[in-house]
Amino acid sequence: MNIQSLVRNTSPVLLSLGKNKHKAQSHATLAWLTAALIAFVSLTTSASAQEESASAHARSIKIDSSVVTEHETKILGKRVKYSATTGTQPVWNSKDEAVATLFYTYYQRTDVKENTERPLIISFNGGPGSASVWMHVAYTGPRILNIDDEGYPVQPYGVQTNPYSILDVADIVFVNPVNTGYSRVLPKADGSMPSQDEQQKMFFGVNADISYLADWVNTFVTRNNRWRSPKYLIGESYGTTRVSGLALELQNRQWMYLNGVVLVSPIDIGIERNGPVKAANRLPYFAAAAWYHNKLEPALQNKDLTELLPEVEDFTINTLIPALAKGGFIGETEKRDVLTQMARYSGLSEASIAQNNLDVSTAFFWKDLLRDEGKTLGRLDSRYLGIDAKQSGDRPDYWAELTSWLHSFTPAINYYLREELNYKTDIKYNMFGNVHPWDRSNNQSGENLRLAMAQNPYLNVMIQAGYYDGATNYFDAKYTMWQLDQSGNLKDRLSFKGYRSGHMMYLRRDDLKQSNQDLREFIKMSTPGKGIPAEYKR
Repeated sequence: MNIQSLVRNTSPVLLSLGKNKHKAQSHATLAWLTAALIAFVSLTTSASAQEESASAHARSIKIDSSVVTEHETKILGKRVKYSATTGTQPVWNSKDEAVATLFYTYYQRTDVKENTERPLIISFNGGPGSASVWMHVAYTGPRILNIDDEGYPVQPYGVQTNPYSILDVADIVFVNPVNTGYSRVLPKADGSMPSQDEQQKMFFGVNADISYLADWVNTFVTRNNRWRSPKYLIGESYGTTRVSGLALELQNRQWMYLNGVVLVSPIDIGIERNGPVKAANRLPYFAAAAWYHNKLEPALQNKDLTELLPEVEDFTINTLIPALAKGGFIGETEKRDVLTQMARYSGLSEASIAQNNLDVSTAFFWKDLLRDEGKTLGRLDSRYLGIDAKQSGDRPDYWAELTSWLHSFTPAINYYLREELNYKTDIKYNMFGNVHPWDRSNNQSGENLRLAMAQNPYLNVMIQAGYYDGATNYFDAKYTMWQLDQSGNLKDRLSFKGYRSGHMMYLRRDDLKQSNQDLREFIKMSTPGKGIPAEYKR
């Protein structure tokens, strides 16, 4: 009913107020009430229209969607045709209610007769709270950042062909966990959002993360007819905890057996490194970074990095760990000898090391190594340099490498998804999403990976790490590999690869080529020939 008809229908009632001598007053009252009614209805109609408009324009992501585009590229000099599917797929709870939707990008080679038996790589980044952007547009995918050969951003921003992508030998899906990329928590049936506690129980913790992602992977593999494919998980940084736990979760709860797990720049995956071990394990990384910045004495500087590091590792295991274990009761002569060697290998002064009681933190190292030059080192990649407000202090003002990476990754992924892969949404692409507080309790992911390997003779594990990574240093990665299976019965299925770069070792052009080739060889080695049984022989 419009305003005019409402007034017309109301007028007889109002006119009944006017009789005889009060007629003039009634007409005045009628006019006043009519004006008030018109104003009221106008405001109500306007508010209703605004509410409807706001609802119609609420920013949201489609819960279940896909966009497919066709492409062609060159990998290792050969033409490869492929499709890219960008979309969302729901996460369901035990009541089969959609509680979140995950954004993914799925690359399939299309110039092959049959892809159901091609290897499938399921790729995760870490954080926790990081999108899958890093490995997607810088490592294994068919398109990578416009960066220089060492990994520094260049303009114009965007992407270029990745001539080393593993898409020639395997299909790849890049998965964004809840609140990363375009992935989001969904409202409940009554329209309200789950509380922070409810969200944490469902998504934001070591074991919750593994549980819901295993269900999601099952659905994806089923929808895309990939049950016959050899399957691999690759995770970077915190993603190594994720894929280590998923190996057993997929195997024992989804009955999905893997051929391989790749740990890129791994964190501790629940294998503790405390006390003297934690402190000592930093030294090989210190030596690598100091060597890169020409801070070692000539006798060490003139050695190749791969010749120097075994020497430092030997000192770390056989001398430094025992020395640190003695604490304040170490003998003066032994302490002096250890100080001298630590200074030689780290590029720091003996005085600085002594002031730290032989336990030099990484933050102090990043600040102190180039202090006399007024520069600081990057945390995730110590090739990158920063400038602080003051030369004094015991830690850098900011992380030079991360600001550099966000400089190039953020515009590239937003351009690429929208303009090349044709996925359009007003939802913000979260490079880092809100997933905290993260429940880190009961982290058994390393032990779960060992158990998955023991149960599955096909399952192989490869670790990839950059020598200049100060956040998840390469020697910690080796130590994790050594401790993963203390029996030694699985060591023939565990391998380590090191690179002359940092946390994202693939940003450096030479390492991009080598690390992808290492993945190719790992996939080939861990894909058994037809008829080869999964069994242990005596």
